[in-house]
Amino acid sequence: MTASGERPVNREIPKAQEQLFDERRSSSAKYSALVVGRPGLAALLGYELVMLTSQWVPGALGLFLRKLLYPRVLGACGRGVVFGQHVVLRHPHKIRIGDRVVVDDNCLLDAKGEDNAGITIGSGVFLGRNSILSCKNGDIVLGDGANIGFNCEVFSASRVSLGENALVAAYCYVIGGDHDWSNPEQAVLEQSRSSKGVAIGAGVWMGAGAKVLDGVSVGDHAVIGAGAVVRGDVPAKAIAVGMPAKVVGTRASSELA
Repeated sequence: MTASGERPVNREIPKAQEQLFDERRSSSAKYSALVVGRPGLAALLGYELVMLTSQWVPGALGLFLRKLLYPRVLGACGRGVVFGQHVVLRHPHKIRIGDRVVVDDNCLLDAKGEDNAGITIGSGVFLGRNSILSCKNGDIVLGDGANIGFNCEVFSASRVSLGENALVAAYCYVIGGDHDWSNPEQAVLEQSRSSKGVAIGAGVWMGAGAKVLDGVSVGDHAVIGAGAVVRGDVPAKAIAVGMPAKVVGTRASSELA
């Protein structure tokens, strides 16, 4: 279910391999389609210049250069945004960032897609080291004040949203896409893929290593226990733990079932 309360329809997830090995395109055209997201030599050279002169630079100089140069290729970038070393941007013109955001070292912001809106990051968001926001023709929306720990992944092939002040601990996965595995005679990789999307409400806390699967809605201020695998909707203020996750109580009561 989306943040607006409407559950999106299934969408096919494009395969990057098909684009990467398309013999009808030149190497530069394939690179531009997968990484830059805009056609033309000017867009390619502008992106490469920003990455070459700032992405790898360590220390205070690197922080200064990225603060100066990254907004030039982004769709929007607010004030006081900090980009760590080796932050990777793909389809950066579809990435919009609010004020006072921290994107730590080695993060990937991938807004790839042909007709998607991309990635929208609200103000006051923290994205921990080595974390990934990955679109495959989908959208990702992080509300104001959301905090994502290190080594997390948020994947979207339709729409994935995290509400304001959501807290996501390290090693969590939010997976807005799925594989069809109904044909046992065919490799799963060769079967279709689709996405219903994920909506995580405001003030939700996901414990370390938790996973939220495609099609799930987590209500405001719910708690997901460490290591839980969430396959079904979780009501607001509920406490859900286990594999698969089950509601064992609510934040309104200290008693657990």
